Amino acid sequence: MGARTLRKRPPRSPKVTTPALLTVLTTTDSEEKAHSLAQGAVEARLAACVQISAPVTSVYRWQNAIETTEEWQLLFKTTAERYDELEAHLLAAHDYETPEIVAIPVVRGSARYLDWVFAETAPVISL
Repeated sequence: MGARTLRKRPPRSPKVTTPALLTVLTTTDSEEKAHSLAQGAVEARLAACVQISAPVTSVYRWQNAIETTEEWQLLFKTTAERYDELEAHLLAAHDYETPEIVAIPVVRGSARYLDWVFAETAPVISL
């Protein structure tokens, strides 16, 4: 019998998928502004729910200085399909020069809750 040779398989590229649901995080400097951002997003169906946590302390570098501020943190529950509109809404409504807007993929969750997020963020079609 001849010697067996093993061929190396080319490495598989990782599967990249776009998550269907996201949580989107931002912060603002007052409770009133947080409620306004949340209300606007839910009214426009850009988020099914927004949780406001407050206050949180943020430490960051801004314009070559270390800053420490009290902020209100908002966590938006939305779909990947609505992300661009939500981001545009936040950028237009936010008063920070460079607001934190980061999206975190939802990889798992209860089916009923995830279905609810999809239903509440579906665009309303006018006839």
